[in-house]
Amino acid sequence: MNPRIDPRLRDLLEIISAYGLILAVIWTPMPAQRILYWLAIVVVIGITVLRRETLRSLGLAPGEGWRAFWIVVSAVVLAALAVATARLLGTLHSLPRIGHLSMRTRVTGYLIWSFVQEFLLQVFFLTRLIRLIPRRSLAIVVAALLFAGAHVPNPVLIWLTLLWGFIACPLFLRYRNLYALGLAHGILGICVAITVPDALHHHMRVGLGYLHYHPRYHRLQRSSAPHTVSTQAWVIDEAAILLSERHARP
Repeated sequence: MNPRIDPRLRDLLEIISAYGLILAVIWTPMPAQRILYWLAIVVVIGITVLRRETLRSLGLAPGEGWRAFWIVVSAVVLAALAVATARLLGTLHSLPRIGHLSMRTRVTGYLIWSFVQEFLLQVFFLTRLIRLIPRRSLAIVVAALLFAGAHVPNPVLIWLTLLWGFIACPLFLRYRNLYALGLAHGILGICVAITVPDALHHHMRVGLGYLHYHPRYHRLQRSSAPHTVSTQAWVIDEAAILLSERHARP
């Protein structure tokens, strides 16, 4: 007799474990946050590898990628309109400086982080919720709520990520194109960062970082950043640092 775990129970346990780790990272201060962050990465990657899913099911091998290209174009158009509006309202501003990192490196780091978020939302949570919940529409609602819940207590990001979840999840199910959604996510995220006043979104921070935000922190060096920044800001910084170090290698 082969005692195999029930597939639905396995999906539920994977969702609980991954989302629990994500919340723990968001609400845990340094240095424990760094440990939990890498533990979350290992758990998510491990579970994904053990599933042995195809690239197509992961959204990494879209058969007709051009069909989803309009998603990126729409994001660019929306971002352009938002920038023009912010310029008229006087709320347009540059991205906050993070130590010695260049603007290009920080933007690249955020685009990578956007892709990771889309992977978690679409591939890890949505696909499992669809197997657990009979109604696809309800599974999308739950996925969007989980996504928004990971951005508490930032009022700007909570509502925007909830809206994005309702939009992006059906698009993923239709096109299975993680590249288009990740790029669109990155474009819109950067747009929010430079068009919405920092006083409202606290440099796009979530969790403890949002609560500990103070305007003077925007010029903090990396050595002091772990005490003040959120998981999202720290991860972007981490990705940018890795890219910077890679470019510096001979």
